[in-house]
This record gives sequence, C-alpha cells and structure tokens, in this order.
Amino acid sequence: MKDQVALVTGAARGIGKSISENLAKKGINIVVADVNYEEAESTAKEIEKLGVKTLPLKLDVSSAEDVEAGFKKISETFGRLDILVNNAGITKDGFSMRMKEADWDAVLNVNLKGAFLCSKKAVRLMIKNNYGRIVNISSISACGNPGQVNYSASKAGLQGLTKTMAKEYAQWGITSNAVAPGFISTAMTDALPDDVREQMLKAIPSGQFGSVSDVANAVTFLASQEAGYVTGNVIHVNGGMYM
Repeated sequence: MKDQVALVTGAARGIGKSISENLAKKGINIVVADVNYEEAESTAKEIEKLGVKTLPLKLDVSSAEDVEAGFKKISETFGRLDILVNNAGITKDGFSMRMKEADWDAVLNVNLKGAFLCSKKAVRLMIKNNYGRIVNISSISACGNPGQVNYSASKAGLQGLTKTMAKEYAQWGITSNAVAPGFISTAMTDALPDDVREQMLKAIPSGQFGSVSDVANAVTFLASQEAGYVTGNVIHVNGGMYM
C-alpha cells in the first residue's frame, strides 16, 4: 500500500482523522478533505509526521462544483487515486412528523449525495489503473432509529450505493464496501449524561463503546490489497448490537 493515494472526507477529526492516520501508517499519502479547511490543514500537518505526503483540501461534498475542483487538485498533485473513504456526514435529528424539509435535504445531501459525487469522480481515476478501493461509512442507524429518519435513510441509501457500485466496477479491480459503526466513543458520546450513556451501554452485548480505531482498522482492511475479493459487503463494527 506504500505510496498509494487515499482521499478521506470529513477527515479533520474523529473517525475520519483516525482513518487517515491508520492509512498513513501503511505509507499511504492522504488527501485530508473537510469542510473546515483550518482543521484539515492542522490534521494534515500531524499526519505528515508519519512520513507521508498530504494534501489538505476544503471540500463540501454536497457541492458538485466543490467536488469537481477538489478532484482536479488531487489529479494535479498526485495524478492518481487508489482509495476513497466517504466518511463526511452530519446529523439534524428530529421526529419525522416535525422534521423540516431543509433538515432532511441537508443530511441527505451530505451523507448520501456527497458519497455519490465523490465516488463518481473517483472511479474515473481508478479505472485508469484497473485498481481501486471505495469504503463508505454507514451506520447501525441504517436499520432504523427513532428521531433520525433523515440520517437513517441516508445511511441505508449508502449501503445500496455501496452494493450497486460493487457490481458496476468489479471488472476494473475496484471494490466497494461499507463499514457500519455502532456506538463509538467520541467527544459527542463523552458529553452525554451518565444515565443516557448507561442506557446505550445496556444495548451493547460487549458492554463497552467502540473506539475510533476500531472503525479505522476495519476501513484499513477493506482498503488493502488483501481485501481484493471482498466487495459489496457491509462490515458491522458495533460490539454485537443490532437495531
């Protein structure tokens, strides 16, 4: 995997940052893409210490113009793309009958349309080398979660996109898989009240939250050459919990 190029969206912090660091430890050059350029630049500088090249990129994945410009810069800088990790995502929770149309649109545009736009551009670069790895970050919420009709729909749609692209591009050596995390320990879950955290933990057979590195490890496997015959799959990283 040394000297390959990976684009990770939503890479400035959290799961995206952990994925980027994990891939960089394999010698992969990283395009650190995020809607917040300052944070992307800071993360890119940290990752460079691992001995790889980085490209911080301001990227709103829901904007076709942004994606077009971003991929042009990737082509000019590296001339190739081997791995795409569609990690960028947002939430705007609320019960369906009270959900604003704008909140539905915003979540679907980033979480699902964004993955489509990036994947569409990525495969054009991957086909040239008859090789590529696409890994989409879905969620256990794809199975349904009260108060998250928009998020759940976007993550379920992402699994459909994953399986369809797996069939479309296998002939060019391109795999398409998804990772569906459960409850992962992040700044957001750490800030939850103790009683809420206890309720969440009761739903996890392993009795503990996952870590961002648990997700990153699954992504790194799917991005590897060893996973060349694994495509169209959804790997659940959730401690045994299903909704």
